[in-house]
Amino acid sequence: MIELKNVTKTYSGTLKAVDDISITIQDGEIFGFLGPNGAGKTTTIKMITGILKPDSGNIRINGIDVNENPLDAKKQFGFVPDDPNIFLRLKGIEYLNFMADVYEVNDNDRKQRIASLAERFEMSNALGDYIKSYSHGMRQKIVIMGVLIHNPPIWILDEPMTGLDPKSSFVLKEMMREHASNGNTVFFSTHVLEVAEKLCDKVAIINKGKILFAGTLDEMREHFKNNQSLEKMFLELTENGQ
Repeated sequence: MIELKNVTKTYSGTLKAVDDISITIQDGEIFGFLGPNGAGKTTTIKMITGILKPDSGNIRINGIDVNENPLDAKKQFGFVPDDPNIFLRLKGIEYLNFMADVYEVNDNDRKQRIASLAERFEMSNALGDYIKSYSHGMRQKIVIMGVLIHNPPIWILDEPMTGLDPKSSFVLKEMMREHASNGNTVFFSTHVLEVAEKLCDKVAIINKGKILFAGTLDEMREHFKNNQSLEKMFLELTENGQ
């Protein structure tokens, strides 16, 4: 479970990138975080993961306060950032073993998980190559694999489909559903509204730092009293600035 209560983040003293937001992502849910560019999505995710500190408010990961107990909180989740260009001088297998070391994954578990993830993402033959030689999509896949190596109960994914080929995107969506169906939590941001509409149990829409809506798509349709697509409801909410 991820809980945000009255969280605010201000830049340059005046610009409220995130403005007093409160949302709860329950276990067993795929929760989509939607909004235009500059709406506050990445700032919110950086605060959830402890990269940024909120000016005010509280964030808890499975009941652990992110600011008071950052290491314990970070053991609860895996985070895929929106930029996969990291550790380019390492080979794929070196990066995965490094991530396994960070999260203290034993030898047997790491071998099994690396083999399973590499097979699902069709990366088995590329693990001996340097990450700098990978395409953007392959870099995205190796980052995702590294994040999942310790089998965290909570997945936090910032635009995870970017750069993935259709098959890998399908595999990731399949894995997200499997993870949530096992009672775990998946929280991800995306610009692809069709993906969110088909995949998410709940969504939150943020614009100009404020949450405009949080709930199920049926609840959103009830709000609009019609059967519009998520795309049309999203555009109406964000353009009207409600």
